[in-house]
Amino acid sequence: MADDYLVRIGKLIRDARQHRGWTQSQLADALGTSQSAVNRIERGNQNISLEMIARIGEALDSEIVSLGYAGPMHLRVVGRRRLSGSIDVKTSKNACVALLCGSLLNKGRTVLRRVARIEEVYRLLEVLHSIGVRTRWINDGTDLEIVPPARLGMDAIDAEAARRTRSIIMFLGPLLHRMDQFRLPYAGGCDLGTRTIEPHMIALRRFGLDITATEGLYHAAVERSVAPDRPIVLTERGDTVTENALLAAARHDGVTVIRNASSNYMVQDLCFFLETLGVRVDGIGTTTLTVHGVPEIDVDVDYSPSEDPVEAMSLIAAAVVTESQLTIRRVPIEFLEIELAVLEEMGLDHDRTPEYTADNGRTRLVDLTVRPSKLEAPIDKIHPMPFPGLNIDNVPFFAAIAAVAQGQTLIHDWVYDNRAIYLTDLNRLGGRLQLLDPHRVLVEGPTRWRAAEMMCPPALRPAVVVLLAMMAAEGTSVLRNVYVINRGYEELAERLNSVGAQIEIFRDI
Repeated sequence: MADDYLVRIGKLIRDARQHRGWTQSQLADALGTSQSAVNRIERGNQNISLEMIARIGEALDSEIVSLGYAGPMHLRVVGRRRLSGSIDVKTSKNACVALLCGSLLNKGRTVLRRVARIEEVYRLLEVLHSIGVRTRWINDGTDLEIVPPARLGMDAIDAEAARRTRSIIMFLGPLLHRMDQFRLPYAGGCDLGTRTIEPHMIALRRFGLDITATEGLYHAAVERSVAPDRPIVLTERGDTVTENALLAAARHDGVTVIRNASSNYMVQDLCFFLETLGVRVDGIGTTTLTVHGVPEIDVDVDYSPSEDPVEAMSLIAAAVVTESQLTIRRVPIEFLEIELAVLEEMGLDHDRTPEYTADNGRTRLVDLTVRPSKLEAPIDKIHPMPFPGLNIDNVPFFAAIAAVAQGQTLIHDWVYDNRAIYLTDLNRLGGRLQLLDPHRVLVEGPTRWRAAEMMCPPALRPAVVVLLAMMAAEGTSVLRNVYVINRGYEELAERLNSVGAQIEIFRDI
């Protein structure tokens, strides 16, 4: 059996295992073998018989050989179907990955409720498992239990999984408290242009962290005598930068003041989680955070991350572009108030329930009903700002919304180098978008969407925008290689189908 064939088989088995929600240890128990043997099989480093493949397929309830899961996943979309009924917003992708990184602060058992079952989470779980962290899905696969080892095995880190997620950068904050030297693969994730880690370094150097980058790795060394002696001023009010500073401050024995901090939803969720670990954080929701660190954290904690405002915006956009009446439940309203204010000015017909509290006991939620509306282009341009401004990740959805509105809308996506370019993929579906420069797109509406077959853009939110346009288009469209969507959304096609969409998942056999 050729080595490349073994690698393909290993990837099929890994995908099937993750779809089942099992760890390598759980599959090993079902097969009567060792976790290390399963690890070698999934990496393509062990010969495997057809009998063993059949046993694995039976254990995972997946016809691995006959289905041929080697190829990428595609979507076939029958458009012009109205959505109806109600759909719940899932927990926040960005909060869940921050909390997974945050679990490294704790020597005790961490349970995270209703964790998003997405590729980004799976990649981080693979990394955590490779360095010795035990994780398992509990309560029928709804919740995630995390138990760290006494000592992390950083030399065995799964570099391939680490490079497929930018979230790995948030390991720096917790790890600097656990070891004096370690290596971390370069961060990956969406193709959004060049993004420097220098803002992270400016904050983390204050805790003694020094980074040298060579041959695809960050080589980290920690000088224990260095500690913040004055407030840390972040040069970028970024979400992950703020989270890394928080994670570093959480186990610093003293008080750390972080200024120009992001106050966005995932940062707030991380602050709430740190409080369950016994770390006091003052100023949550503001741009100045004061962290009262705890040098040792060894507690059993249970935390429920809040719902995802960007997914909520995706569902709002789905209702708008398909001219549907749809109720979106569990919407974190405090992180969508600007977006809804803009949509109201454009003419959106909607109503919302009184506010209620998320399972974390802090975040404000509503149920939102969107109705078919005649929209007019906004007078002002659409552009993101740090919270409480319009969310950076919600900007792409306004491209699809503007395309069904009457008039011209200018969208200025100033944060990323090339995300705006991907929005012009909507032209393949009948859109009229003019790229003015790498950051600005002029959208002309209304649009008569038409079906097309195309590759999925390599950036998460533009990819979903293309899917939504396909749902509104006359005819049948095909969106190929949707891994990037699975990075950030749990079973999006199935859930949209539950409210009236017609989306078929298929693979090349």
